[in-house]
Amino acid sequence: MFSPNPPDSDLLKSLLEPLLDDFQYWFGRSRQFLETEKIPFLSPEEQADLLDRVVTAQKEVSTTQMLFKATNGQVGIEASMMAPWHRLVTECWQIAVRFRLGQSA
Repeated sequence: MFSPNPPDSDLLKSLLEPLLDDFQYWFGRSRQFLETEKIPFLSPEEQADLLDRVVTAQKEVSTTQMLFKATNGQVGIEASMMAPWHRLVTECWQIAVRFRLGQSA
């Protein structure tokens, strides 16, 4: 999960902290959207599953942020660990766009 030999803790802090904050922001927005809107093109089960995945990802990001801060930025996170978060954010964006387009029709 974590790389034991980060190249430069200042570089990691300048890149990883804002990236993790961005994940928190977008997962928070997605969570609020999924909790407050009925998405007509998703079944209730699909919407609940997506919400569960967002909540899980939020917890994972929070844990990563805590570990990063606890080590004073001395550990990194492998890109392979973040790839599922990227895919989930993209999926949420696509659903939100489709929802908004449907609302404007």
